[in-house]
Amino acid sequence: MRPQHHGATTSMSDIQTDVILRGDCIERLKGLPDKSVDMVFADPPYNLQLGGDLLRPDNSKVDAVDDEWDKFDSFAAYDAFTRAWLKECQRVLKDDGTLWVIGSYHNIFRLGSAMQDLGFWVLNDIIWRKSNPMPNFKGTRFTNAHETLIWAAKSRDQKRYTFNYDALKVFNEDTQMRSDWTLALCTGAERLKDADGNKAHPTQKPEALLHRVILSATRAGDVILDPFFGTGTTGAAAKRLGRHFIGIERDEGYADVAQARIDAIIPANPEDLVVTGSKKAEPKVPFGALVEAGLLTPGDKLYCPKGDHEARVRADGSLVSGSLTGSIHKLGALLENAPACNGWTYWRFKTDQGLRSIDTLRAEVRAGMQ
Repeated sequence: MRPQHHGATTSMSDIQTDVILRGDCIERLKGLPDKSVDMVFADPPYNLQLGGDLLRPDNSKVDAVDDEWDKFDSFAAYDAFTRAWLKECQRVLKDDGTLWVIGSYHNIFRLGSAMQDLGFWVLNDIIWRKSNPMPNFKGTRFTNAHETLIWAAKSRDQKRYTFNYDALKVFNEDTQMRSDWTLALCTGAERLKDADGNKAHPTQKPEALLHRVILSATRAGDVILDPFFGTGTTGAAAKRLGRHFIGIERDEGYADVAQARIDAIIPANPEDLVVTGSKKAEPKVPFGALVEAGLLTPGDKLYCPKGDHEARVRADGSLVSGSLTGSIHKLGALLENAPACNGWTYWRFKTDQGLRSIDTLRAEVRAGMQ
């Protein structure tokens, strides 16, 4: 199944995009119109429940997450907060939109349970395997080397959503994209620092992660909502890829850093943002159309890849080989004694440069139709 994006229900004029809304995420979400965004990417507080400082073997302190925004009085309080923002995100998502959430083992199971309780339909879970994880200094547990993303449709009954399957396959060197992604943590020049040289945000995500998420589940011009915007990785990736964003962030310092970061980005040219489309979405071309267009004429010969079989083209688009006749698919299957055959990739025609696939002729007809 490779569903494609379907029409929007809210026009761009109904909402302000490419903005950072400052304030409480739930209150700000309530101010957005119903069915106004194409995708939500949420990196909510982890609720790490740290019991004290984390020290390295040399007794230096690890710069871990100990900010107030990550602290909740109880699991019940965290769950109530989670359901509140998820419910608002579900409301503002278009009927063909999808939601992504990311978390660690501390919170991802609670997030998934809340999503399912609210009616979201899980499409995939993605394992982000960190190629350079922080070691476990105490040696009391496995090194925590991954985070989990959940990708979900708005509801179980949702039939349409954007998934750029073919683009991801090309991206992955013509191999189907898997659900385990190996990417490095945000380090080096990408890691944002404050005036004192400290991390601007403790859990800044690598832009490569958001690039892949956005490439996979949106189209150019779509609106992406991030209710926990932080230092703006979602907005930065969205701008580079020709998408619009709405960020919500309550910390003024983070919002300022995010705005400066995004302002400095020069987006790519629109023609460079076109992604490989699905063949299923392309106009259907019957073999007979090649004869109608004069690209093949009745009596022309076609050949199988190895040259052991040949067939003649007839005026109605059928083929004949000896006493056997049929469509390009049926005759190919008969000659190979196979249950089925893709005639477009099976049959070849002669040129001065040798044999060429008839699929190249179909591409010419299709280009004329588009």
